[in-house]
Amino acid sequence: MKNSEPAGPPDIPWTQQLRRIAPLILGCVGLFTAVWAVRLNLTSALASVPSIPTETPDVARPSYDIEITLPDYQSIDPTDGISRWVEIDTLSPHRSRVEVLRYTVQSGDSIFGIARKFDLEPETILWGNYEVLNDDPHMIEVGQELNILPVNGTYYQWQVGDNLESVAGFFDVEPETIIEWPGNGIDFIDPVIEPGVWLIVPGGKRELRRWLVPTIARGQAGVGTALGPGGCTGDYTGGIIGTGGFIWPTANHYISGNDYWSGHLAIDIAAGYGAAIWAADSGVAVFAGWSTVGYGYMVMLDHGNGWQTLYAHLSQVNVGCGQNVTQGQLIALGGSTGNSTGPHLHFETRYEGGFVNPWYVLP
Repeated sequence: MKNSEPAGPPDIPWTQQLRRIAPLILGCVGLFTAVWAVRLNLTSALASVPSIPTETPDVARPSYDIEITLPDYQSIDPTDGISRWVEIDTLSPHRSRVEVLRYTVQSGDSIFGIARKFDLEPETILWGNYEVLNDDPHMIEVGQELNILPVNGTYYQWQVGDNLESVAGFFDVEPETIIEWPGNGIDFIDPVIEPGVWLIVPGGKRELRRWLVPTIARGQAGVGTALGPGGCTGDYTGGIIGTGGFIWPTANHYISGNDYWSGHLAIDIAAGYGAAIWAADSGVAVFAGWSTVGYGYMVMLDHGNGWQTLYAHLSQVNVGCGQNVTQGQLIALGGSTGNSTGPHLHFETRYEGGFVNPWYVLP
């Protein structure tokens, strides 16, 4: 028997073989193309990056002074939509005043008005100027210089024989209050104070000396003669009696100067030169004319029911002693006579000899 050779693979046409490997070839070409594109992009990106020096050159670096201006938000008007920038200086810390200022009295000033200007109590203005004002708010004059303390309290000149305990006790404060006030310049360790030195006593207070026109009753009008030429001497017990109610004595119903406080038991109503002054209630004139107590031309009415009213600093008096007047009647004209820095009406209301705040009885 004749041996046979194993059969080999059949012959495959080359076109068919090429068709089989074509996808593999195309895949390789695509992969090569993608890799090449990525490489080109990476090379281009790296080329655009500046080179970083390996060594820092020893060159002096310039310094810059930068000025920053902050906006003033309070100056921004929300209606116009425009922010306004201003140059402000708010970096320095605010320090409270510790020294005593000197203020020159201006025309139209009052103790009450000056106190409000410096955010102080009016008593502090009097306590800081006792040698000039003597506790009388009517003693201020235009051009006068006053001490303005930095805080509410008193101003005291150290006397021979004084000690901290006695002075502090008199003004109702602790000794440390005087020692620790920086404006006094007292050594904490050895608090020696020389006579003649002026000291601020923060929070210190004392009784004010009262400068008052005595109440004049219609049956005792003669006491008014001690107050000046306008004093009356008669007995007017049979005069007209008041209604018990009050009206404003001026056309203006607001203050121009001192309000009612412990050193000024009246209100200063705005009234210009020649302004009409009316009787706040019916009564009898028990003082009508010039006074020598700083009130200038003055009128006092006794209303016969325990009430009296007083009108001061007038430019003209239109009633006489013992005259009956009715509520609303013209009794005087406004002015600035006596101790006054400007035209106004000093108006007092009293009951049974005691002072009553006019705000309590005026409508």
